[in-house]
Amino acid sequence: MGDIADRRHEIVAALGRAGYSSGRDLLVHSAYSSVKKALSGPDELIEALAGAVGPTGRLLFPALSYENVTPDNPVFDISLTRGCVGFLAERFRTRWAEARSMHPTHSASGIGPGIADTLGAHSLDSTPVGPHSPFAALRETGGMILMLGCGLEPSTSMHGVEELVEPDYLYGGYLDYRLVAADGSSQAKRYRVHGFGGIIQRYDRLERVMREPELVRFRLLGADCWLVDAKALWRRAAEVMRRESRYFVDAEAVVTAPRS
Repeated sequence: MGDIADRRHEIVAALGRAGYSSGRDLLVHSAYSSVKKALSGPDELIEALAGAVGPTGRLLFPALSYENVTPDNPVFDISLTRGCVGFLAERFRTRWAEARSMHPTHSASGIGPGIADTLGAHSLDSTPVGPHSPFAALRETGGMILMLGCGLEPSTSMHGVEELVEPDYLYGGYLDYRLVAADGSSQAKRYRVHGFGGIIQRYDRLERVMREPELVRFRLLGADCWLVDAKALWRRAAEVMRRESRYFVDAEAVVTAPRS
């Protein structure tokens, strides 16, 4: 028990040193494998993060399902559709979350006061990370983003910035989905989907355009982590993209066969 209590204290203390304070909403992107050996199990980490957020903040994880809800299987069940962005996020969704946002490919799940209303607004959007998404809401509430052992690349919030600027690579057309609510009722809805054809996402370049205290790199349970101010991320990244729309992407390398 002492070891678990010590680790919980270590997690909360590390977040505090990086600039996080209790009561602020916290969105966690994670690679559980990077900290697994330092823990007794995933719930120990989630409980520590919930403790760090405290009773007045909200803890959120992405619950993206773009690998499971596809043009060939365009059905999203808010209760049953599995997420595809890591073990810890799925553990949180199935064992801890009080609510999940209604979106076929880019949902989030969370706990905390008013979380159902915050996540419920996502149903108003018809793009993946629109103005009513939990990712956009985070910048309005003074929230922060924890990139736990996964680098800066998997930042879903960056898609929201791209939707603000609308670079030429972003959208890939429209798709019709079937959305199934928790009570079993369903509805059809058309969404404008992301394309990203021929490009590689380079959201790690946020480290070039953000500085402390807006972005802080630190160590937690032996893993490299980043704590990011959500409002600053949206502002800084949008400023850069309005000057250079493809700053955060590279063209995919084209491999050609040698001539014989």
